[in-house]
Amino acid sequence: MPPPPGNPTFARSNTLQARLHELVPGGAHTYSRGSDQYPESMAPVLVRGRGCRVWDADDNEYVEFGMGLRSVTLGHGYLPVVDAVSKAIVDGVNFSRPTVLELQAAEDFLDLVPGADMVKFAKNGSDVTTAAIRLARAATGRVKIAVCDQPFFSVDDWFIGTTEMDNGIPTETAANTVRFRYNDLESLSAVLAAGDVACVILEAATATAEPAAGFLEGVRALCDHHGTLLVFDEMITGFRWSAHGAQAVYGVRPDLSCWGKAMGNGFPISALAGRRAYMELGGLRTGLARVFLLSTTHGPECGALAAFRAVVHAYATEEPIRRMERAGRRLAHAVTASAADAGVGDYLQVVGRPSCLVFVTRGPDGNPSQAYRTLFLQELLKRGVLGQSFVTSAAHADTDIEQTVAAVCEALPVYRRALENGSVAGLLDGRPVAPALRRLADPRRI
Repeated sequence: MPPPPGNPTFARSNTLQARLHELVPGGAHTYSRGSDQYPESMAPVLVRGRGCRVWDADDNEYVEFGMGLRSVTLGHGYLPVVDAVSKAIVDGVNFSRPTVLELQAAEDFLDLVPGADMVKFAKNGSDVTTAAIRLARAATGRVKIAVCDQPFFSVDDWFIGTTEMDNGIPTETAANTVRFRYNDLESLSAVLAAGDVACVILEAATATAEPAAGFLEGVRALCDHHGTLLVFDEMITGFRWSAHGAQAVYGVRPDLSCWGKAMGNGFPISALAGRRAYMELGGLRTGLARVFLLSTTHGPECGALAAFRAVVHAYATEEPIRRMERAGRRLAHAVTASAADAGVGDYLQVVGRPSCLVFVTRGPDGNPSQAYRTLFLQELLKRGVLGQSFVTSAAHADTDIEQTVAAVCEALPVYRRALENGSVAGLLDGRPVAPALRRLADPRRI
């Protein structure tokens, strides 16, 4: 029998997590999935999911938020996607020549993104952002990359070399990546002034930041003036802001755009799309030196392409963005009201686009606090809610939101007590979470 709500046990998960640390560096294959991102001894190891609910190795059931690092918008085990994949793979998965499915998927994608003329599929977001960088450098003959001050663009050296986890990356590589500030055209103008920047890469919007009036148009104009390519990272905004991407929402066309995450509802697929004049540099219809754009064994495998086509159909027929935004608005309103009623409205806040909500946890000094974030995560886990955010999916029904709000209401008195005490001591079991990208394993070394 599963443990009663409010008193979960994690014995099996903890055993499995310890074994994972013996076999997998960091104990997970994605840093943001690591056990250091959760309260100590409360990092569930999952075994299955359905809709917006997941079950762990101890048979604890949770309402999940974040949904596979924002990659699942239709729900876990969404049957039309599962059926499409099952039907496709029974006839084989990977071949020595292109398949009809590759053509059909490309047609579907370019119908969705009218600002793109050509597309190439891959598996990971980093595959396509790095391909965009390579293509921009070849097209312009320049080396430097202007990156917006946003959290993440790639696992490759050109970006990771600018983070705290730059060990093993030549300093000269990182020196070719320069930064500019979001919603600050002057900062971008300054980095482009030297005329040596191949491309500008940014997310058109994030969970917590919308473009100021004229900002994206100004970015486009600056890129045109300096002969610099504009690259939009649509990993999150694509299929969460719109099936047509943020470029359609805000009306600004990039030269290249990079897609992934929700386009396969969790299946591994990403895409580089862009203007024909640039994309053809990686093809056979150019007299110029060719670019090694993307060449992946598994990029066109049939399962993920079938998943993508089923996702496209769902977006055309089921309005998943409207549903996830409705769930997000209900959740944000209820949690905000509950926090205010509990007297902690200035310390626990829900912010962001309704389809991409995050929560902000502040300590007694009013500053964001990892310790208080961990306390909040701990209290939600005890009550059957799993999530580093409040990112919803189309599978989050009213009952799921109501259960989450009830869990938050029960967690708020503990949060308030910690604020009144001036510390989480005595209320938090173990050490606080730590930033996923940091120089040392401390403060969560094991």
